[in-house]
Amino acid sequence: MLWDRGYAISRSDIDQTLADFRSSFGENPELAKIKIEAVLLRDPSKRILVVFCGAAPVKLTTARDLSTQYSKENWSRMILVLQSNMTSQTREKMKLLFPFKVESFHVSELLINITKHALMPNHEPLSEEEKQKLLKKYSIEETQLPRMLESDAVAKYYGYEKGTILKITYGGDAT
Repeated sequence: MLWDRGYAISRSDIDQTLADFRSSFGENPELAKIKIEAVLLRDPSKRILVVFCGAAPVKLTTARDLSTQYSKENWSRMILVLQSNMTSQTREKMKLLFPFKVESFHVSELLINITKHALMPNHEPLSEEEKQKLLKKYSIEETQLPRMLESDAVAKYYGYEKGTILKITYGGDAT
């Protein structure tokens, strides 16, 4: 997922087998030791941190601990990989606890790369120039374009922000 978002991830990490992972971290790895840090290739000032959470539900105290531990560093984003659920109170408070965007994925959401499915259309963000050309071509305002929810699986996978305009291509036809 980080590779697809444009982060600098080594090919060896992407191609790592389960056996390789277990030889590095053991059969029952300590989650506190497994973190992924990466920089965005097109803007190295943007850094992301992936943190794996344990089997217990992520409660407000856990989120506060993570905030204390990571908020002082210069991150642009954080991804929490959850084995359990996050309480609704914690979800609401995340924006207040962290000075950067925090996304969460249940581990089951990451087992299969949905963007590689045969029926999944290609999603490509438009540049500002392409966006203006599109709006001018159809004589419309940005608010008249169809919307994709932030909770949409593809939007969540790529980390698209509100206001991102996408070119969606179905089997060779641009829509």
